[in-house]
Amino acid sequence: MSSQNLVTVTPDKDNDEIAIVTMQRPPVNSLNLELLQALSKTLDELSTSDFRAMVLTSASPTVFSAGLDIMEMYKPDLKRAEQFWSTLQDVWLKLFESNLITAAAINGHAPAGGCLLAMSCEYRAMVSGKYSIGLNETALGIVAPRWFMDCMLNTISQREAEIALTTGKLFSVEEALKVGLIDETAKDKEDAINKCLGFIEKFESIPPLPRSMTKQKFRANGVQWLKANKQADIDEFVHFLKFPQVQQSLEMYIHMLKSKQNKSE
Repeated sequence: MSSQNLVTVTPDKDNDEIAIVTMQRPPVNSLNLELLQALSKTLDELSTSDFRAMVLTSASPTVFSAGLDIMEMYKPDLKRAEQFWSTLQDVWLKLFESNLITAAAINGHAPAGGCLLAMSCEYRAMVSGKYSIGLNETALGIVAPRWFMDCMLNTISQREAEIALTTGKLFSVEEALKVGLIDETAKDKEDAINKCLGFIEKFESIPPLPRSMTKQKFRANGVQWLKANKQADIDEFVHFLKFPQVQQSLEMYIHMLKSKQNKSE
């Protein structure tokens, strides 16, 4: 699949001011450099368009996004690793402080980077089922960067976030609703999108500029920290990848995924 097809944008059928943004990198929307570049370009285009809101979702029937592509971190080309992390930073900044009203229709699993994308939106509706969501980096031998933590602290309480991050917890849909990681549950993807549209409707009578400025003031601390420490954060990520124990943890995780895949075939 070419990079230009990794993300599609279609106007909502009933309101052409709302963009339905769909990730479609089979099978599980793993966030590799190319998908992140496609997301970054899409967010740039939306920022100068006539759209006033967006709903982020997935073409996969059971996965919103499986998170960062492990192969970008396992035995990496360090120049590509730098570009990969810088693009992830850019995607987060563009989504987290977007002038648009943003909502996520989470139609399946959303671990790690998938959870980050969902939390970067202002509202989350998740399809009910045996799905999970959370920042589980520590379980993979990875330390979530500060801006991941800031994003979670913008969503749930500090106490819940600290326990979740230190234990690498993946929340069930019901658990996520209880702690506020998601706002509503939905019966299917269409219902999740409709609930996102319902959230967006709340702002029909609210002037766009004061709405977006208020949102950005709430989110300013995390944004300002990353903008001031962008290169240091990249350097820390690349340095971390060089640790033998990190590579060993990633290798074990890859073997586990392959084993699961083989059993399901």
